[in-house]
Amino acid sequence: MGRIIESSFRAAWWLPGPHLQTIWPSLARQRPRLQLTRRRIELADGDFIDLAVGGGSGPRVLVIHGLEGDLQSHYAGSLLDALSRAGYQPLFMYLRGCSGEPNRLARSYHSGASEDLHEVLTRLAQDPEGFPLAAIGFSLGGNLLLKYLGERGGETGDSAPLLGAGIAVSAPFVLRDAMLRLDLGASRFYRRYLVDKLKQAFRRKFAALPCPLDLDIESIHSFNQFDDQVTAPLCGFAGVFDYYTRASCRQFLPRITTPTLIIHAQDDPFMFPSTVPFAHELGPGVTLELTRHGGHVGFVAGNRPWRPVYWVEGRILEFLRDARRAQ
Repeated sequence: MGRIIESSFRAAWWLPGPHLQTIWPSLARQRPRLQLTRRRIELADGDFIDLAVGGGSGPRVLVIHGLEGDLQSHYAGSLLDALSRAGYQPLFMYLRGCSGEPNRLARSYHSGASEDLHEVLTRLAQDPEGFPLAAIGFSLGGNLLLKYLGERGGETGDSAPLLGAGIAVSAPFVLRDAMLRLDLGASRFYRRYLVDKLKQAFRRKFAALPCPLDLDIESIHSFNQFDDQVTAPLCGFAGVFDYYTRASCRQFLPRITTPTLIIHAQDDPFMFPSTVPFAHELGPGVTLELTRHGGHVGFVAGNRPWRPVYWVEGRILEFLRDARRAQ
């Protein structure tokens, strides 16, 4: 059984409440200029996934973004920069269709596409450096990572996870819960923003590719509609609840044996408090670190608004130091 611990994180007094914690970094955080190279991994089904590779010769760390994320996501570039400065080589994994070029197939990425992560890790394991020290997943990327680790938990040989450690930040443990929560109160703001981005991506992709679906994309206004009419049929699910049931990571947590840190705020506006798993649901490799505040991928601390502290970066580096020593 894993463990649940109370975090030392204390939210900035000048960003009270989950919504300011969630929104402020996206609006105010400066994005660093990075020197990155692009690497394309061809997938067995004829599609591709792009990686952005940072400098450095230390242990490799894979970073997986959230829904409609990319290197401009507030947590992404800054984390890659922090990893490089700390002696790691960061690898940023763009999910299918998120690297600025539409993917080749009608299907796209989704919350449970752990087979894509496995193909990427298999290819990386063939490099002289071997498989990465760790992977870090944010939001949807965190769900995908935890599902992968649980699917391969306790396995050996060719079935073992191709990672030394895992970190998941603000993972939506139960996708149906997230869909319902984002239909309530002020969280509807995030729903509108993200569904609009999904629709824009759909239009861009199928402007040059025949669309196999007969639907009016403009009539879609919720995650339930989008996932039922777009995600499920394009990605091989029987419907929206088949997708949510099979792709949610909470059911896979008991089988995780890889050292794994999950960081989650109890006031996350994308989830209900009841969405958080209990200790008996955590595999022996898992530590669930709960903060009272922090919103969704927020976790901004510090006493001065002009000098914010992005706590989660420091916590990630601390966990990676421990994982590196344990190798």
